[in-house]
Amino acid sequence: MVGLPWMVPLAAQAQDFDPAGMPKVQAMVERLAGQGIDRGWLNHAMGEAHYQASVIEAMSGAAEYNLTWHKYRDIFLGEERIQEGADFIAEHRDAFERAQARYGVPPEIIAGILGVETRYGQITGKHRVLDSLSTLAFHHPSRGKFFLGELEAFLTIAYQQHVDPGELKGSYAGAMGYPQFIPTSYQAYAVDFDGDGQRNLWTDPVDAIGSVANYFAEHRWQPGGTIYWEAEGPATPPASVDFNQAKAPYVSVAELAAKGVHPQEAIAADRRVIPLALEMADGSTKYRLGGDNFYVITRYNHSHFYAMAVTELSEAIALALEQQESGEMGKGGWLDATVKETAP
Repeated sequence: MVGLPWMVPLAAQAQDFDPAGMPKVQAMVERLAGQGIDRGWLNHAMGEAHYQASVIEAMSGAAEYNLTWHKYRDIFLGEERIQEGADFIAEHRDAFERAQARYGVPPEIIAGILGVETRYGQITGKHRVLDSLSTLAFHHPSRGKFFLGELEAFLTIAYQQHVDPGELKGSYAGAMGYPQFIPTSYQAYAVDFDGDGQRNLWTDPVDAIGSVANYFAEHRWQPGGTIYWEAEGPATPPASVDFNQAKAPYVSVAELAAKGVHPQEAIAADRRVIPLALEMADGSTKYRLGGDNFYVITRYNHSHFYAMAVTELSEAIALALEQQESGEMGKGGWLDATVKETAP
């Protein structure tokens, strides 16, 4: 493209989303061109996109929908990931401290998100985002409209930041960078936290730290607020309680107590909570009551498994960091504390 030096010439190949042959793609190009994006750039970008059947198949295979809690937990609470989280905070301490001061979100929570999402930037996805979002936007059987919005946001970001859209990789669902923001979240919540004039979540851990903190603050994270309370209940979760819903606290402590689920500490009877029933490795049920901050974590991923994994990883990271700084690492205390729950 003349005047667009960041674009890389394409090899001749079949064009699965050529605007000239697909009216829906052409309509999208016209919409974005009307918003100020170069039409030739858009045609060139979509000519590079390719249909990926594996992306459609992967949409139904997310781990949080197919595993029990203890198996899901084991994916993210390993010794190496915990230690890497402590090291990541230590390496970027200034950014974490600035993020907490500005947004009120503790370092371990931010690290917990990055640890679950991409193992602190080590695993950011192998799918070309352009291919994934084009496939989902124009071929997903029920969520095409949603992904079309994400594709349009992605193309806008790439154009504005002078990045070749064909070079960017992410998850099969189009999530990108250290924090795996989908494009509309990138637009809404990404911040230039290192002051270099670019919101770069793909390769800049400082921008990622600030952006996750901003996301939480915008979703009403309460500094110092409780994420969850431990609770007790019957061996079999009562059918009359609607457990594990990723929505704002919706059941009062008094209502749960009447059905046999009690917090292990004193909580106001009229406080509304999210009742959680988690299946452990030995078949028993662990009860917890999620608070407002637990709900905020579910805004990042609408799964109670995800929110609890982030929470427990953050707890383990905080303990590892504390012991590392006090010279107690190697004694096994933090690892023992994190793995004992899953023991039969």
